[in-house]
Amino acid sequence: MKKTILITGASSGIGKATALYFQSKGWNVVATMRNPDSASELKQLDHVLVVPMDVLDLDSIERAISIGINHFGTIDVLLNNAGYGAYGPLESFKRDQILRQFNTNVIGLLDVTRAILPHFRAHKKGMIINISSIGGKITFPLGSLYHGTKFAVEGISESLHYEVEQFGGQVKIVEPGMIATDFAGRSFEFSNDENMSEYQHIVSALMNAMPGMSQNASPASLVAEIIYEAATDGKNQLRYSAGEDAKVLLENRQQYDDATFINGMKAQFGL
Repeated sequence: MKKTILITGASSGIGKATALYFQSKGWNVVATMRNPDSASELKQLDHVLVVPMDVLDLDSIERAISIGINHFGTIDVLLNNAGYGAYGPLESFKRDQILRQFNTNVIGLLDVTRAILPHFRAHKKGMIINISSIGGKITFPLGSLYHGTKFAVEGISESLHYEVEQFGGQVKIVEPGMIATDFAGRSFEFSNDENMSEYQHIVSALMNAMPGMSQNASPASLVAEIIYEAATDGKNQLRYSAGEDAKVLLENRQQYDDATFINGMKAQFGL
């Protein structure tokens, strides 16, 4: 019997690449997104069901999960992928921007997870794969909001795995490095107030560093392969890094004390 994965944020980037990869491996795919009209490629594929879902809308979450189960009979894996990055001096953000960042990256993930847990519990199995980031273990300048959400995803995931083990479920975390997606485009929100002169040096440093970092980005298909490995390797392994830069940075974070690592990051950004 074919297995089924439900993916949030499947319209582009890692989500779309994962939908394509799992479909090519013979899985059923419930590809959810806010605007299914943009999913013409996915809609043409066998065993792919494109369903509207907004992770900020509880009704749409419940409806998408129900549609997926009714269509394919079951859901075996949930991939929480929907999210975006908000960067900039914390002082420059309005409260509604802060709430949107945490509602999308954290509360939305929790709501989708809570909605599917009864199905997993009833079947005594099910896997939750959460897309975190190297930004859930290390930080870049001006990322207090984004990194705050990804550190939260790490803590939520690690603690949740104790719970779902009680009925035979699993939780896994995938931590990509710099990936060649639209994260720095439509999935990236930058806030700045040039009147706050004290922050403009660090703003310029980040903006100048980003093109070079993007040149070394890994393709989204690489992350899809790591997600597939996590879903199918049968290992009791919690974390999976994706990308050579991720491996290096995460190893360095473990190896060095806080002061040494942070000073190295400052040097990298010219601070």
